[in-house]
Amino acid sequence: MPSPTISFRTVPCEADIVAIRSIVTSSDVFRPDEIDVAVELIEERLRRGIASGYFFVFAEEHGSPIGYTCFGPIACTVASHDLFWIAVAREYHGKKIGSALMDETEKHIRTLGGKRVYIETSSRSDYLATRGFYQRHGYAVEATIKNFYDDNDDKVIYSKELSE
Repeated sequence: MPSPTISFRTVPCEADIVAIRSIVTSSDVFRPDEIDVAVELIEERLRRGIASGYFFVFAEEHGSPIGYTCFGPIACTVASHDLFWIAVAREYHGKKIGSALMDETEKHIRTLGGKRVYIETSSRSDYLATRGFYQRHGYAVEATIKNFYDDNDDKVIYSKELSE
């Protein structure tokens, strides 16, 4: 269970731009262009509000973001959502913050009418722990697209049916 000082919030603010860049950079997994995309999604949400289609859950300790998710409905589907990002600051790895974020995010997806969640990730060896995390949370491999991100870097697509 995460520390009792952890709280969650769903309303983004300007300070989240810097927080997201810091959280994603701390993972040492993402390329600079991927980090830029993470920041672009929060900027888009701040610019357009919920019309952007990007929703966020932030895990905070003492009012400071230490992890977050970004998710949203998939266009032209009735009840399917993408989980675009889940990231926890490196110094908080192994403290169940990611699990708490996943649970909180799935609750929010349900409140938005979501019944299914899809996640795309890399097949690279440095994503092995990430893929294990998804599987421990009930996500199953739905498809693999060979050489999607780069040579020998497949896209692995996970899915989960959310219970009521």
